Amino acid sequence: MIVMERTSVDKKKTRQGFGEALLELGRENPDIVAVTSDVKGSVNVNYFADEFPERFINCGVAEQNACNIAAGLSLVGKIPFYALYGCFASTRCLDMIRTTICYGNLNVKIAGSHGGILTGEDGASHQALEELGLMRVLPNMTVIIPCDYWEAKRATKATAALNGPCYLRLGRASIPLVTDEHSTFEIGKGVLLRDGTDVAIVACGVMVYEALLAAEMLADQGISARVINIHTVKPIDMDILTDAAKTCGAVVTAEEHQIHCGMGSAVAEVLAQHCPVPIEFIGIKDRFGMSGPGMELLTEFGLRDVNIVEAVNTVLKRKT
Repeated sequence: MIVMERTSVDKKKTRQGFGEALLELGRENPDIVAVTSDVKGSVNVNYFADEFPERFINCGVAEQNACNIAAGLSLVGKIPFYALYGCFASTRCLDMIRTTICYGNLNVKIAGSHGGILTGEDGASHQALEELGLMRVLPNMTVIIPCDYWEAKRATKATAALNGPCYLRLGRASIPLVTDEHSTFEIGKGVLLRDGTDVAIVACGVMVYEALLAAEMLADQGISARVINIHTVKPIDMDILTDAAKTCGAVVTAEEHQIHCGMGSAVAEVLAQHCPVPIEFIGIKDRFGMSGPGMELLTEFGLRDVNIVEAVNTVLKRKT
């Protein structure tokens, strides 16, 4: 069982985990190439670019063209990682991702950085809050949201080994480490971080940490909370979700994303078919983001451990 504390916890960036893993992949496989759109340092592709300049393409502020370049590279046997801000990947490039990459089932990996409200002072225009829904609706697309630096490293390497389009959501800010270098990772397989029998808290990204904190608070109230890390939204782990619903009888989902069409919606789709139970959703409630310190924004938008605890108490009333 993982026990988390609010203080004295190590923090690192998921985008840094991606950048370091991409460099290691480049050293192992000469077919790995990197593409970006004038944000090399911001998405940590600079590690790869500095060592392999001949395998790096900066397309400038021409994101749609870069998508098609990545698609073309995949057609000649390369494994392109196109790294940019998630807000631009999911909206500005949506037509190219849908019609060229996904329709052709091409082996292109899209790393969308600066996902979620923790993008902070960059403001609403750069806070990707809708991209999980936009990406998971596309046929052939795999969608992954690492919960920390270590999981981002493992996820990056796992996507390189998977044939087909992948979307990897990364963050701007340093976030608490939940896993370590020895933790396992498998695309499409959720991770049980803490067992429980009264309620299941299903989380992704930075909200995994908040869910673990909430579970500690709930334990003080005599409530046994199961915590599940759903790092892969598509394909989602139906078995771990169905088992949690059958055992606990109530579910709370927590994500740093719009509650519409995100991870919570994916969980609800599974449980509506296989084990209907009361569900409460923690996420962005149909709002655009705003500029400000990341942790203050998490509080403003109701994405903290206390909000999860409140949702658990609500769903337990519905359960009984």
